[in-house]
Amino acid sequence: MYSESQCFVELAEDPDARSEDFANCPLPQSMAAVTLHRDEADMFEGQSFWEKDPRRSLHYEEVPVPELGPGEVLVGVMASAVNFNNVWSSVFEPASGFKYLGDFSKLRPQNRKHNQNFHIIGGDAAGVIVRVHPSVSQWKPGDRVTIHGAVVDVEKPEVFNDAVQDPHGRAWGFETNYGAFAHYTVVQEHQLLPKAEHLSWEEAASMNLVTSTAYRMLVSRNGARMCQGDNVLIWGAAGGLGCVAIQLVRNGGGIPIAVVSSEKKAEVVRRLGCERVIVLHREPGKELFVDEHGMTTGRQILRRQAQIRRLPGGEDGDIVFEHPGRATVAASVALAKTGGKIVTCGSTSGYNHVFDNRYLWQTVKSIIGSHGANYHEAMQSTRLICKGMVNPVLSDVYTLDHTADAICRIHAGSQVGKLGILNMAPREGMGIRDREMRERIGEDRINILRGCAA
Repeated sequence: MYSESQCFVELAEDPDARSEDFANCPLPQSMAAVTLHRDEADMFEGQSFWEKDPRRSLHYEEVPVPELGPGEVLVGVMASAVNFNNVWSSVFEPASGFKYLGDFSKLRPQNRKHNQNFHIIGGDAAGVIVRVHPSVSQWKPGDRVTIHGAVVDVEKPEVFNDAVQDPHGRAWGFETNYGAFAHYTVVQEHQLLPKAEHLSWEEAASMNLVTSTAYRMLVSRNGARMCQGDNVLIWGAAGGLGCVAIQLVRNGGGIPIAVVSSEKKAEVVRRLGCERVIVLHREPGKELFVDEHGMTTGRQILRRQAQIRRLPGGEDGDIVFEHPGRATVAASVALAKTGGKIVTCGSTSGYNHVFDNRYLWQTVKSIIGSHGANYHEAMQSTRLICKGMVNPVLSDVYTLDHTADAICRIHAGSQVGKLGILNMAPREGMGIRDREMRERIGEDRINILRGCAA
C-alpha cells in the first residue's frame, strides 16, 4: 500500500518538486516516534545514573501528528542525531521531562498540545517543510532545513539582546514535546536554518547543536572570544562536541589540546588534525580530580599540568573547553593559565562541582557559562557548515526504531563523534544536491570518522 510517508520521501528527493506539491502532499493522522511515558517517570528511582538503562524507558510507537499554532511549521524529518541531553531525558534527569512539558504548556495557549502522556525527545534534525501556519512568512513548504534547538518567546525584551537569556526559553525536544525522533515535528519559525546541500540528510542532521554550541563557547562575544595562537584544552575531544571544537579552534588559528579516554579516541582526534593529545583513562562514575571527601586532589592536577607542558610546544591553556562537569572542573580551573578562561556548557558527569577556589581568584581566571546558542550564533555556525569549513563528525547511523541503542552508546561513552538516526530517509546518503562542492571538499574529510569505534 502506497503511504503518505512514501509520497513525502519521493518529493523530498525530487529536485523539480514545487512548494505546492509539498503543501498538497497528504499527511497521515499518526506517525512513528520514539517516546517516553509519563507513568514510567519513576522507573529508575533509587538507581545511580550509570545503572539506568535508556532501553527500558524508550518506546518506538505510533502517536498523533501534531497540529500547528501561530508562527509554527511542520517539518517532515528525514534524519536526526543523538546528543547527551537525550540520555538525560531517557533516564529522567535532572528531572522528569514531563515536568518541563507541563511548565511549557502554561506559557501560551498553542503550547497546550505539548503536555501529553508521551514525550517525543530529540534535539537535532534535518528535513523538509510540509506545512506552515498562515502567520509564517519567511519559509514555505518544500524548503530543506535543519533545526535550531532554542525555543524562545520572541516578544520578550531579553531576546533582542541574547535569546539564550530568555527566562522562558526552552530546549526543543528536551523541555518541549515533538522533538527530532519522529517522522514529523512541529517547530517555531525562528528555529529553522538552511540545510547544507553538499551533505546527506543524516550528515546535516548531526551538525547543528554541537556546532552552534561550540561556536558560542569559543568564537562568540558571549563565549571565550578565542584569538589566533590561543591554546585550547578540550575535554572529551573525541565526542561530537569535542570534534567540532577541534575544527573551530584550528579554523581560528588556535592550538587544540585534546583530552581523551583511550588510545583509539586519540587516533580519532589526530585524524582531525589535533597534534597535542593526552590520554586520560577514567571509569564511569569515578572521580579524577576530587577525593572521597570532596577535596581537590592537587597532585593529580600537577601531574596533568606537567603532561601538558611536555607536549610539543606545550603551554598552559588560554581557554579550557569544559563540558564533562564534576569529573573535570577542578582540573579545568587549575589548568587554565593565569588570566585564562574556562568556558562551560554542561555537566555530563554531574552538575555539583567542586574545585579549589584559590586556583581561580589568586590567578584572576574567569568561568564563563554557555548554554546552547542564540539564533544569530546558530546561523553563523550554519554558514560555516554550508561553506564546508566545519565538516560532519558522524561515526555511525541507526534506524529510528533502534534509537534507544544509539542513546545507550552515548550513555556508556562508547562512541566517537556523532551518532545519526534515519527517520523517514530509507537509506544513508540521500539528500545530497551539491555534488560539485562535496567533491571539492572530499569524501575523506566529510566521512573522516565513519566506522570509527571507541
